Amino acid sequence: MQRCLLFVVILYTVLGCQQDKQPLLGDTPFQRKMNAEFKDATTSPLEPNDLKEFRALDFFPYDSSFMVRAKLKRTPDAEWFQMKTTTDRLSKERVYGVLSFSIEGQPYTLKVYQGEEEMNTPGSEDFLFLPFLDLTNGESTYGGGRYINLRIPPGDTLVVDFNEAYNPYCVYSEKYSCPIVPRENFLNLKVKAGLKMYRKTK
Repeated sequence: MQRCLLFVVILYTVLGCQQDKQPLLGDTPFQRKMNAEFKDATTSPLEPNDLKEFRALDFFPYDSSFMVRAKLKRTPDAEWFQMKTTTDRLSKERVYGVLSFSIEGQPYTLKVYQGEEEMNTPGSEDFLFLPFLDLTNGESTYGGGRYINLRIPPGDTLVVDFNEAYNPYCVYSEKYSCPIVPRENFLNLKVKAGLKMYRKTK
């Protein structure tokens, strides 16, 4: 979930040691991994007060129809551009390619991006960034859209699992600077998969 950069560095200390030992919640390895990251004070994007009350994130039930095999059309001549974020920071990106796939028999396309920072980070050189908007935004999911992490495939196809869609970290704290999803990456359907809207515990 490294796509959002920490805008103000805060050192979490005591909270992680004081949390009760409880079984990790989640129906899939991805859900359990995310819940583990959010419970751990050293990796959680939550504010300290929210972390104290955190139990688990709210996901849609897993739906295999939202795990699709996409055709990747690479765009090697795409120019670098400055993607806007939720702060004044600009993220240097390029369109790595266009993904084509079908959901429930309907065709869709999304642009997938490659960031300059990831290209120069050991272990992340093959990282691809898929931000998207859909008809659930502002209803059951975050209004600004969600992200999916991908890796460059050896061929021209890759699996896109919308069940692994997650929220930008700026949803949880204003300390983070997160890329704004381009309007052109809108899916005209309700993607009822992945992470739902975050609601603080009252």
